[in-house]
Amino acid sequence: MPKLVAPTVRLHAAWLEAHDEWGPGLHEDGFGLQSTDEVRSPDGFAAWVTRLADRSGPDGPLEDGRVRCTYRWIVEDDRVLGGIALRHELDDYLLRVGGHIGYGIRPSARRRGLATWALDRMLSEARTLGLARVLLACESDNTASAKTIERLGGVLEDIRDTELGPARRYWITL
Repeated sequence: MPKLVAPTVRLHAAWLEAHDEWGPGLHEDGFGLQSTDEVRSPDGFAAWVTRLADRSGPDGPLEDGRVRCTYRWIVEDDRVLGGIALRHELDDYLLRVGGHIGYGIRPSARRRGLATWALDRMLSEARTLGLARVLLACESDNTASAKTIERLGGVLEDIRDTELGPARRYWITL
């Protein structure tokens, strides 16, 4: 049975296995991974996990241009299957490109309903934060993600060109 867990150094090897399965680059939507993060070494991984925890809390410093964000990993039997992030508010960039929630499922764990399961739980968390509706975006050709969002009540606002390419933008009323 999968669980949503806060990022933890305990799952370093499992996270690296998932990261390697995705291949090179920053493909893991929902993990908050930045190009400057060094996640291979234990110290670098610990620093990254600490930064994610700092961004989740109601207090503490934020890097310039960042918003509060709750990160969760989708884990089953100590295997990292994916990640999901709930941004507590939208800035101009997130309104154009990213939305409130981003998620990713590692290739070998897809087609199991994990994205729908995790998104449903994060929508509950968004309600707890007092959000009335949330914006989600996916690549315009990502049919699986579009279906996941629509399954949970997403209403397509538009398809638009963004800094990251064409994106479908959905609103879910909570």
